[in-house]
Amino acid sequence: MAILEYDGSAYHGWQWQKKKISLQQVFQEALQKIAGIKINVVASGRTDAGVHALAQVVSFRLDTRHSPQTLERALNAHLPDSLVVKKVLIAKENFHAQLNAKKKLYAYFILNDSLPSAFLNRVSWEIHRPLDWKAMKKALKYLKGRHDFKSFQSVGTPVKTSVRTLHKMSLQRVGKGLAGFPKSHPLHFLVHPNLYVILLEANGFLKQMVRNIVGTVVQVGLGKMKPESIQEILKAKDRRKAGIAAPAKGLFLVEVKY
Repeated sequence: MAILEYDGSAYHGWQWQKKKISLQQVFQEALQKIAGIKINVVASGRTDAGVHALAQVVSFRLDTRHSPQTLERALNAHLPDSLVVKKVLIAKENFHAQLNAKKKLYAYFILNDSLPSAFLNRVSWEIHRPLDWKAMKKALKYLKGRHDFKSFQSVGTPVKTSVRTLHKMSLQRVGKGLAGFPKSHPLHFLVHPNLYVILLEANGFLKQMVRNIVGTVVQVGLGKMKPESIQEILKAKDRRKAGIAAPAKGLFLVEVKY
């Protein structure tokens, strides 16, 4: 298995596609150059086009004499700067990056400032109108727990159920530090007095669920919805009742727990 970090800006998501460049394709091609054979790689989840990752977990089978450290260095030598292997580990025989995942932590960054940022525009949603952060925090609280999140599910990958459990959620200003954020991923490169982050941890996420939640909560912050509207949106089980999808560029897969 390996833990990957990537800037998803130039890719059409993780999943391999015939006519568009994907992260899975780039990683598997690098692995093939080292192993000499085609190796299928399974990720903990399919990040969408433009979404980033700090710790995407992938599993694969490779018969090699190389140590994990040697394989790690070899892979990074064959990969572009936008995709980095942070660690290679020997997993248990039956380990599966997707099926064995218990929880996932996502972070969404919002820059709420009157001026744009030349550096943060690739990794955050820039909103130049003032946001009511108190109302947004209140809206998020209605989402905590076990709910049917169908109203926040975009059309796409079919699932048996749209019920998920949102274990943790928070909204905080990055400049004050990231409480509850994994210490191994401090995101020290994201520094701005008006940069905020929404953290969501659940037992699983539906297609574009985080982006749809963030987009809806931002509508609350702009005064277009009331915080209490979240309750009605959940009950409706209708994507049309929720807000817009937030741009992919502000979303990071932070951690996968097993």
